[in-house]
Amino acid sequence: MSTPLDRPEYAASGPVPGGRPGRKLGPIADSVGSSHRAWLEPTRTSYLASGLTLADLSTRVPLAKSKLSELMRGIGLYPRWELIAGIAVILDMPVWPLQRLWRQAALDAQKTREWIERSSGKHPVTTSALIPPLEHGAFRETVEDAYRLYAQAFLPDGPRDTSVADTFDILWLSWNGALASPDMRSYAWNILRATVMAKTPHLDGRPELGTAAFDTVVLRALTYDADRMTQVTESLQLFKALTRLPDLQLDVMVLRRLYGFTPEETSALLGLPKPMVQSSERYAERFLESVFTPAPETEGPTE
Repeated sequence: MSTPLDRPEYAASGPVPGGRPGRKLGPIADSVGSSHRAWLEPTRTSYLASGLTLADLSTRVPLAKSKLSELMRGIGLYPRWELIAGIAVILDMPVWPLQRLWRQAALDAQKTREWIERSSGKHPVTTSALIPPLEHGAFRETVEDAYRLYAQAFLPDGPRDTSVADTFDILWLSWNGALASPDMRSYAWNILRATVMAKTPHLDGRPELGTAAFDTVVLRALTYDADRMTQVTESLQLFKALTRLPDLQLDVMVLRRLYGFTPEETSALLGLPKPMVQSSERYAERFLESVFTPAPETEGPTE
């Protein structure tokens, strides 16, 4: 399963943790869901970048080292907010986005609202947003509408909006890593893609485009020959073929052909050079053309 920070789909980098004494922190358990990973991965990244050991952390929060290890791997009971808030303070993490992601994951874990409020202890769940870094706010204002369009190609309105909101919360939590990366735009896009894909239904390992994307495909017909594309869209072959594209080519085609972004706009959103965007589009078009090239006609039997 792809995740926003640990296993990006293509070209991104975050902070590289240094070495530390003691046993190496194990990976996140495979059973951990996407909403839990949304806050756990940035927390792990902040911990690994802090230079602290689990023993160091254990002296500052009321939890044994073994239990902290389980928490950092997503093993055991879902953690109380009071504990996560204490860790956030030690790791100098922004509390508001962490709170929102923690709360959403708690609801997904079938925790009641009463449990959520009770588990907050002296650190109640905040309902009013704090101000993110100015650069984060400016970046969000620039790309949010485009991010929502991309998510809309795969998800209905509710999950679409949640995915976009989660993307910016995760980006806020990992802001230092974003600034230290070779290209913040690519770093942010990888978070968006992984967050959207975590909520997108998959068939045979490939994401399924949603109803909104299908409506757009029919309307735009990907600019191919109108008569042939009418037959293709009616049979849904093109719709299915798009999902067979490699990740980058699929993203480029969603932005370029479904929503009409220019190569320059697509390059800026993905944080990739314009020639790479154009090359990806050409390869995708060749694949689609190979899929829909009609077989040569053969003469029927003669009497």
